[in-house]
Amino acid sequence: MREVATVSVIGLGYIGLPTSAIFAKQGMQVIGVDVNQQAVDTINNGDIHIVEPGLRDVVASAVKSGLLRATTQPEPADAFVMAVPTPFTDDKTADLSYIEAAAKSLAPALRAGNLIILESTSPVGTTEQLERWLQDARPDLTFPATHGDAADIQLAYCPERVLPGKVMEELVNNDRVIGGLSPKASKQAAELYKVFLKGDCLLTNARTAEMAKLTENSFRDVNIAFANELSLVCDELGINVWDLIRLANHHPRVNILQPGPGVGGHCIAVDPWFIVSSAPEQARLIRTAREVNDHKPNWVINKVKAKVASLDKPPAELTIACLGLAFKANIDDLRESPALSIAQQLADSHPGRTLVVEPNIKRLPEHFASAELSELTSALEQADVIVLLVDHEPFKAITRAQLDGKVWVDTKGLIDG
Repeated sequence: MREVATVSVIGLGYIGLPTSAIFAKQGMQVIGVDVNQQAVDTINNGDIHIVEPGLRDVVASAVKSGLLRATTQPEPADAFVMAVPTPFTDDKTADLSYIEAAAKSLAPALRAGNLIILESTSPVGTTEQLERWLQDARPDLTFPATHGDAADIQLAYCPERVLPGKVMEELVNNDRVIGGLSPKASKQAAELYKVFLKGDCLLTNARTAEMAKLTENSFRDVNIAFANELSLVCDELGINVWDLIRLANHHPRVNILQPGPGVGGHCIAVDPWFIVSSAPEQARLIRTAREVNDHKPNWVINKVKAKVASLDKPPAELTIACLGLAFKANIDDLRESPALSIAQQLADSHPGRTLVVEPNIKRLPEHFASAELSELTSALEQADVIVLLVDHEPFKAITRAQLDGKVWVDTKGLIDG
């Protein structure tokens, strides 16, 4: 690989745009690619289309300096980083169509000496599948499957391992697991990330790197499932789960996580299914944890309906306020969000008004035809039933006086905890 002067990042979402900005901040020429014309125009104007602390200023500076620009079509570069979505289908298997589409659009821009790094969270074997798509599109080039270190094009897998809300910090400081389809690819990818990385580069092969990301998120999913199941048990037995966990965590070898309305986001709610689909007979605990967490939103909805039924007024005269839509606190990311699912189902089924408070968005998703976006104070004043779904910072200031005469379901322990 020639010395990397230009990096192209394919996919300018929650991972791709911060990655582009970080590379540009280090003085590299960055070409960002995304199929969303509005996102491309926004970035080229020095602004951002997502919510991530610290990102806007870096993007604005990079665009102004000429080091970052966005486009809808891949262009030649020295290295390519792919950060496109990998959702799952209705049968819980991975939808690799975004990676395939990115590969086919990228192929004409490839030239000998290029490095391609896939960052999208993917089932084991996806990097090899990416290689096959590129081989089919560019038979004039050689790839690691047939030529190893001597291949024209080197490919590696390096999953993102960052927390929304702290992406700009964790991109730089977190260790990276890097798995190449050849030893050379692993080393080249590590050299590229070291442009900005303060953490360590941990080299392995592509399959192990793919499994590492799935394992990390499945571990967390299993632990969250324990907390969520514990909340169901405690509700049945009349025990305050927040007090219970606080007491149990005083044991020196116990660290129970906090329950919630379910599990959301593109990673933890999705990745375990990639393991289950790859080894369904072996991944029994991982499957069960997913089922526990997927069930929690239904439990919350039933709790809310019970609260509505307990009040004297007819349901059509009652107002429900759902606090939060994002999958975690203080971000605008609604992907796989249990809060979003709960609020939508309540809005669709409740004959009265449904108010939604989400301080990080300006408008409700289009399918929320039955709900109204509201400010927090107004929603608390109007609501008969309050459903606390996300522990956004503004919600922590809710007082008991604001809840006087109302009933609530608290999935995050801000009221009951």
